[in-house]
Amino acid sequence: MLNVVQQEKDLGVLLSNNLKVSAQCQQACSKALRILGMINRTIVYCIYRHTDILLKLYKLMVRPHLEYCIVAWSPYYIKDKVLIEKVQRRFTRMIPSVSKLPYEQRLAKLQLWSLEDRRVRADIIELYKTINGLSTVEFNCFFERSHYDRTRGHSLNLRNNRVLTDLRQHFFSERIVNIWNFLVEETICAPSVNSLKKDYTSGMKMGHFQDFEVHSTSRDKPFPWVAHTGELLVAKRNLLHSHAD
Repeated sequence: MLNVVQQEKDLGVLLSNNLKVSAQCQQACSKALRILGMINRTIVYCIYRHTDILLKLYKLMVRPHLEYCIVAWSPYYIKDKVLIEKVQRRFTRMIPSVSKLPYEQRLAKLQLWSLEDRRVRADIIELYKTINGLSTVEFNCFFERSHYDRTRGHSLNLRNNRVLTDLRQHFFSERIVNIWNFLVEETICAPSVNSLKKDYTSGMKMGHFQDFEVHSTSRDKPFPWVAHTGELLVAKRNLLHSHAD
């Protein structure tokens, strides 16, 4: 007889029977804080706390835990967003030159984005890869092109579906549609992922995307977890359908 469980780990991500991501947020935050604490204990003297060194350690050892397959479990409850962002807040306070500044100013000085901004950017990158066949996620399984010829925007507008539940509303294929349709033609028709990142980053700096909550992977070369993201999205979509039934 199979045991009934409340949570199951799949490809390193905790999936709950109610499809909420709080448990995964706590797991990711716990791992990141442990590594951040190790860095803080190891680099004791201010002479060694050079900004560039700490930033490299944070980006290489801490932030990946907060962004692993993030498209599949992006938090939408405020408590989960605050929990994840707490890690970066704590890191920025570790740097002596900016530790006394407000959080937004610390990010500006260190040239960092908030983790919430990076999550939106990651969604856009994943959708771009899906549309252009660069992802394991199949476009037709999650999205539908808009055929309404009076719709303002670019040539790759997506259809916005009517949803009835929070779970569906905050799922990747629903939460990204309005943001994607808001982008300009030059951005969504970029010839490569790197060009998309560059155009989007430039738009952010110029304030073009301030009307919605603004998210990153790094290079054009796929990370080991890119395929995992597609598998997790498919699994979560199937669970949503089973809940609806």
